[in-house]
Amino acid sequence: MSNQTTMTEFLLLGFSDVPELQILYFVVFLVLYLISLLWNLPIITAIALNHHLHTPLYFFLMNLSILDLSSISATIPKSMANSLMNTRSISYAGCVAQVFLVVFFTSADFAILTVMAYDRYVAICQPLHYETVMNRRACVQMAASALISVVLYSAEHTGKTFAISFCGGNMVHQFFCEVPQLPLSLGHRQSIRFFKEELY
Repeated sequence: MSNQTTMTEFLLLGFSDVPELQILYFVVFLVLYLISLLWNLPIITAIALNHHLHTPLYFFLMNLSILDLSSISATIPKSMANSLMNTRSISYAGCVAQVFLVVFFTSADFAILTVMAYDRYVAICQPLHYETVMNRRACVQMAASALISVVLYSAEHTGKTFAISFCGGNMVHQFFCEVPQLPLSLGHRQSIRFFKEELY
């Protein structure tokens, strides 16, 4: 039996050691986060408050805006905190949560865009049946089905990623816990096996 230590945290190496650059990174991330808020919150508010916009297209657009806002919220606040406090660490549980949320929100974006494409297909190719096919119940069911399948996919993907023992190091060469960067903290042989399992 080999001697292994339990991984308790990861070090995010996506930042410079220069304090001035750390402040610059904080400002850049803050601006990006505020732009995302200012872009998505008015869309969500307008669709929620205006009854004329309670149509399938705008229902899915609101879901997409919520997912976009949540996606950036999964990584940017931690990156801003690390830049401001001049630290690089993230806990093991925090890294697991980040991987799950990034995979979930990215996959959910694609799922909702696919449902929106189907909505436009029905609107263009079957305009007379549009209101019966894309009724409120169908829209909610499609969105819920997409999100449930994405939750299952994200849980499986995250579980397989962290089932590997991280004994080769705890450094992640990125400003957040990203799946392709995590195997680099494994031993060389484990990295090769990890990528083979993911590809095949």
